[in-house]
Amino acid sequence: VQLVESGGGSVQTGGSLTLSCEASGYTYHDHCMGWLRQAPGKERERVASMDRDGPTTYADSVKGRFTISKDNAKNTLYLQMNDLKLEDTAMYYCAAGCLPSGEYLPLYSGQGTQVTVSS
Repeated sequence: VQLVESGGGSVQTGGSLTLSCEASGYTYHDHCMGWLRQAPGKERERVASMDRDGPTTYADSVKGRFTISKDNAKNTLYLQMNDLKLEDTAMYYCAAGCLPSGEYLPLYSGQGTQVTVSS
């Protein structure tokens, strides 16, 4: 399983970024995918995810601002981030893996892409 993130960068508060994650090395359609993030001095946390059959889940802190989506033809997962806040600053990781039920479980992750939000 290989997950390669891109799209991170520096943006001012209120700005937008779109993260991408190209997946390879496994049967993409049969897996669930999501995004994690880790800020300095904090634990890694779930940001957004998609179960195998499509249901999406968002952390309360990003609901209404972030949108997760995937392009099966391109084997790519996206995270559209709008109205970015200082507290969104973190390393963002793409993750993949499913429970037998089809529910997302982040078993694998990429190297991460840095998102920095400044005022």
